[in-house]
Amino acid sequence: MRYISIQSKVLVTNKKPLRVCYFGTYRQYYSRNQMMMAGLRINGANVVECHQTLWHGIEDRVRVVSGVWLHPSFWWRVLAAYWKLVRSFSKLDEFDVLVIGYPGQMDVFLARILSWLKHKPLVWDVFMSIYLISLERGLDKRNKPAVKLLHFLEGLALKLPNKLIIDTREYVKWFTQNYKIRSERFELVPTGADDRIFKPMGKIPSVDAKFRVLYAGTFIPNHGVMYIAEAAKYLRDESDTVFELIGTGPDLPMVQQYVRNNHLTNIVFFDWMEKDQLSKHIGQADVCLGAFGSTPQSLMTVQNKVYETLAMAKPLISGDSVAVRQVLTHAEHAYLCERANGQSLAEAIMLLKNDSSLRERIARNGYTLYEGQYNLSNIGKRFYSYLVEVIK
Repeated sequence: MRYISIQSKVLVTNKKPLRVCYFGTYRQYYSRNQMMMAGLRINGANVVECHQTLWHGIEDRVRVVSGVWLHPSFWWRVLAAYWKLVRSFSKLDEFDVLVIGYPGQMDVFLARILSWLKHKPLVWDVFMSIYLISLERGLDKRNKPAVKLLHFLEGLALKLPNKLIIDTREYVKWFTQNYKIRSERFELVPTGADDRIFKPMGKIPSVDAKFRVLYAGTFIPNHGVMYIAEAAKYLRDESDTVFELIGTGPDLPMVQQYVRNNHLTNIVFFDWMEKDQLSKHIGQADVCLGAFGSTPQSLMTVQNKVYETLAMAKPLISGDSVAVRQVLTHAEHAYLCERANGQSLAEAIMLLKNDSSLRERIARNGYTLYEGQYNLSNIGKRFYSYLVEVIK
């Protein structure tokens, strides 16, 4: 694994643009996949999608691992999806490299065969471990054999591509330790944020004079939304401070029950919203929140919401970790607090609330960092360079 400067120039082997086939049953509208393809296109690549829908959301995957995979209807669905993929693939024009989108643990095996037949290299944007996600969701308690099988298949899949893409060094360490994959096979492409949507708006006036603390994301243990609710409890007497929690997920009922039990009136819930609407809410916020969970997944990643806050030049508070420190400097690009600790988060919020100059410095420095390394153009440039290297 290498970590090259984002300022390095794209390596081009000929005058023709790089031709990329994005392949699989990946989540077509997931931000990681959309941004990786958009970043390549911005840098001049010709990206063609060869995609079929197999999964119908996260809960569909959970049901399959929990036992639906034993039902013949599921395997018929799998065969139908991959048959359509093969037919679509057979009609493609020539390309230089086959890329598997996230998640692609099941797609790698077919993709490897097709890439061999075409004599083309195979690259997989692993991004996250589906096996680890299944453990953190407790699926091993529902169906231990299925999760063991998932571990075996994921380990086998990691050995097949010519190159593996991941977003943080800490996640590389986890893969190398758990699957004995050489770290040299991985390259880093950070998550970044889509600056076509998330861009500085200044402070959008709100209908009141409240100090707005905003969280937007999935209510899962990784993100530690319960600790945000605990922080709100510590700050319940700050009548001019309001917490806006946007999104949904398995932990949402638990957080809502906590709010009811403690009679908290300083938290407002919003359903999940489209990105353009979300960006307007971020524009109205005084401080934006990252992730505060202490699960392995949370500690190894730097979430989308972190980069989106930087992209909008908003002050960020997030949980501390080695992975976060490899991207952000405390009190310069973000204010980092203890994870799984509502009181520590509450103290960080009050510190920034009472220090407007610190908020402005963090927002300004965070945006400068984002523009220099983590916008669409820069992450696309890095990804492009790795794909060029693999076709040499």
